[in-house]
Amino acid sequence: MTISIPSGDTPGTRLATRLAFFIAGFGTACWAPLVPYVKTRLGVDEAGLGLLLLCLGVGSVLTMPAAGALSGRIGARAVVLAGSLGLAVTLPLLAVAPTSTAIAIVLFAFGASIGAVDVGANVHAVEVQEAAGIPLMSNFHGLYSVGGLIGAAGMTGALSAGLAPSVASLAAAVILALAIVVASPRLLRTRAEDHTPLFVRPRGIVLLIGLLAFVMFLTEGAMLDWGAVFLTENKDFPASQAGIGYALFAGAMTIGRFTGDRFTRLVGARNMLLIGAALATIGLLKIILMPAPLSLIGFLFVGLGAANIVPLLFTQAGRQKVMPAGLAIAAMSMFGYAGVLLGPALVGFVGKAFGLSIAFGMLAAMVTVVAACSRRATQPD
Repeated sequence: MTISIPSGDTPGTRLATRLAFFIAGFGTACWAPLVPYVKTRLGVDEAGLGLLLLCLGVGSVLTMPAAGALSGRIGARAVVLAGSLGLAVTLPLLAVAPTSTAIAIVLFAFGASIGAVDVGANVHAVEVQEAAGIPLMSNFHGLYSVGGLIGAAGMTGALSAGLAPSVASLAAAVILALAIVVASPRLLRTRAEDHTPLFVRPRGIVLLIGLLAFVMFLTEGAMLDWGAVFLTENKDFPASQAGIGYALFAGAMTIGRFTGDRFTRLVGARNMLLIGAALATIGLLKIILMPAPLSLIGFLFVGLGAANIVPLLFTQAGRQKVMPAGLAIAAMSMFGYAGVLLGPALVGFVGKAFGLSIAFGMLAAMVTVVAACSRRATQPD
């Protein structure tokens, strides 16, 4: 059992938690604009690039259980700092690694750093939220979205302005380092007992929460990877305008997360989960059934609906008593990451066999399961 020293809820610990989520979102997003440069520098084809990108996902997934166990044994602070430093070190290396083997190794380390920060930040957020006694998780996750927007826009702008990838990524690493310096003294210093197991098989409520996280991460990934394709192929949007769907989704999700804690206090976690899943389901159906440009309203609904489901699930993972909180959060993160990795391929296979409308309908059906399980997922264990 982890005991926070001193009180876990202070303006400083809240700032540190927000910075941890910002670091995760910013660091991850800074990599995306570098991908085309890496592909060109190495001269690999799409299949080769896909294998390299798999190293990032493997690094994240393999690290998450260890990050959860270490959060229980030595506290989330050390895990967050180690992962954040890893991001700051490996991001510039991604821009200069000369061979496919070197990139694969650095991507694995970069992914491992992402996995550590993701798990550590959520464990830390649960501790601060429990000390506060009020919902804070959606706001914390909102900083992940802000970090992602700033990272993607900043890196893209720097590269467009003519900065070399090595210089742009080094500048991003400096921003990460500054965030670490500010966060470090404000992160909770915790005392932890050393009997937290290294791995516990997810079961009971943790397994349910993980499966619901898989569905929501899969849905979010589908909006990113297939939203524009759906608009061009099914709604006759010009390719130059198809990105507006995901932009509306991401903007609505960011707004939803910064307002979600207030609504959770008003209606309760169970109703918030139910309402969110219902909104997301309605949004997916609007995307499928409504004519252009009204189908864009569906992306807003999905973003608003999905915004607070994952933060609520992380909260429940931290509160359940079936297994240690750190390991439960790590297990949920692994399920979620599996949704991100497998989701685009699953939608693609179904879309090829039956059409993208059927694939998006499949997503709507899966999100209704989240609504149906809202009572069980929010019951104390």
